[in-house]
Amino acid sequence: MPYPSAVTPVSSSHTASHSFKMSSVRAGFALGSRLMPHRTLDRAAKLFSTPYASSHRRALAAKPDPDMRRGEIFLHGQRVVTYIWGDPSTQPYALLVHGWSSFGLRYLSWIPHLRALGYAVITFDQPGHGLSDGQYCTLPNFVETTNEIGRCFGPAALAVGHSLGAAALVMAQDHQWRAHRMILLAPVADMVAATDRFMEMVHLGPHLREPFFAWHQQKTGVHPQDLQTHRHLAALGQPGLIVHDLGDEDVPWEEGERCASHWSSARLLSTQGLGHHRVVDAPEVIDASLAFVRGENVGDRIVGSPNLAYGI
Repeated sequence: MPYPSAVTPVSSSHTASHSFKMSSVRAGFALGSRLMPHRTLDRAAKLFSTPYASSHRRALAAKPDPDMRRGEIFLHGQRVVTYIWGDPSTQPYALLVHGWSSFGLRYLSWIPHLRALGYAVITFDQPGHGLSDGQYCTLPNFVETTNEIGRCFGPAALAVGHSLGAAALVMAQDHQWRAHRMILLAPVADMVAATDRFMEMVHLGPHLREPFFAWHQQKTGVHPQDLQTHRHLAALGQPGLIVHDLGDEDVPWEEGERCASHWSSARLLSTQGLGHHRVVDAPEVIDASLAFVRGENVGDRIVGSPNLAYGI
């Protein structure tokens, strides 16, 4: 998968079919990397930036409560669908940012808890995700859209991001929008590492690594090295909570630790048995997050320094 994607229950027959398809994809990329490198690189780039179709299907199937209002904003002529509870113009609001191949209503289990604390809530579908327009999407698109939502609704009292959405949330703080308190769930800390994981997963030849980075820079105007989340964290002064599972197979726990070591006002809560996806709506994660919002100390302080880059 290009980035960590949202998971859905699958049958054993579906799993077998998926394994067969992945074997075929890997064989095709391995062979194409040698015989048709330019065409194979183009194919890999499209796969890397195309969200799974399941994002749209699951957004349609979600069952929000009657208090939700659906809206939209437009960015570069494309419709971005928003979901709103309460009145963000008169209430402090919480912004919830989903991850790769997910959708805004993935956070439905958070809504009643946040509303009970007096927050209005806003979430949205990133471009190419859920019900929003678009076919392709990259982390810079995530950042730009998150920042545009913030520009439209003003500073957020609380912002929560998962995976690629967590990375986008951090980088959006570099612009003229701020969240007063942030929670990062299984954050992607390093787009270079994420790109390497993708290339390894599809068996794209290592000699295409630099051309792949060049494609990303040409497409987005940003080199993956400039999208390393931890490099943006030192400037953040607001309180933060990072939640990452020790057994996360999509984004290693070490990336959450790295984020915590670079963010002096953040703490790291390590979970076990939740993986990359269930960490989003596990009751114990929501409970710990609400405790953090109430001002309680949650998780551990991670110490970092220039000579101890990733903390202890």
